[in-house]
Amino acid sequence: MTRRCTVCGHRDRDLVDAAVVGRVPYRRIATLHGLTEASVRRHATAHLPATLALATGAAEASRADVLLTQAEALRVDAIDLLEEAREKGDLRTAVSAIGQARGVLELLARMAGEVSDVTVNVVLSAEWAEIRTLVVQTLDPWPEARTALADALSEADR
Repeated sequence: MTRRCTVCGHRDRDLVDAAVVGRVPYRRIATLHGLTEASVRRHATAHLPATLALATGAAEASRADVLLTQAEALRVDAIDLLEEAREKGDLRTAVSAIGQARGVLELLARMAGEVSDVTVNVVLSAEWAEIRTLVVQTLDPWPEARTALADALSEADR
């Protein structure tokens, strides 16, 4: 029949674990807490790695939650900026906000493990069609630039 670990049942177990992790010599830990050096060594070898693995997993999950919260906040900000830019008719900011929102959505999808690589075809989006038309119309006073841009956009659409 196996004996229960003396350190696991000790009232100062958390202090002993902290001391072991802090690389305090086993003999000193044992003396401070009324244990044997052998029991501290066995505990450190047999039980502490599992505890540390659980703690590491919890810390990683916590960091992931924080990153997810931050990414979600960025998504909300990008969408808010897009709406504001649309209301003001600020096309440059709207295009930038669309790009930022797309980037954050891609990040969220990757964090959720839903996608490994995302390819977004902006040519098919309604927003792109609107923006393309507005840009070309804006260049009406400069026919050469308008023609060059229209040709380049047609080439890109192919």
